[in-house]
Amino acid sequence: MTTTRPRRTDPLTLEVVELIGAVVARYHEEYEEAAARHRLTGAQARVLGLLALDPLPMRQIAQRLKCEPSNITGIVDRLESRGLVERRPAPGDRRVKLAAPTEEGLRVARGLRDSLDFAREPLAGLTHEERLAFRDMLRRMTGA
Repeated sequence: MTTTRPRRTDPLTLEVVELIGAVVARYHEEYEEAAARHRLTGAQARVLGLLALDPLPMRQIAQRLKCEPSNITGIVDRLESRGLVERRPAPGDRRVKLAAPTEEGLRVARGLRDSLDFAREPLAGLTHEERLAFRDMLRRMTGA
């Protein structure tokens, strides 16, 4: 009979994991605050930010944000009622509706993105090469 021992993680790896957790928590906190300044929930802000990159059908929004399509429908309904998003037929299949940002939605999405600056200052203190290396490490960690 073999027993497996729990893997011990070295102190450096534990510290890195804790620091990643702190960065994620800080990002979410700042994102929620930025969303609130635009009278949006965090979920509404995430959907709007995603749509600012590319209009998408509801199902794809749900897949990318890892949530139920019915949740996305409600979020898009609320964004649409504020004039930030509109539904339009997909070019290749008019039966499919895309959610797309309006001009006001794009303006709000830019404002949200520009207000997320907690990492901007520390990153500005790194050289271009350090930022490239950091980006490449993050890509490796996320499988991107």
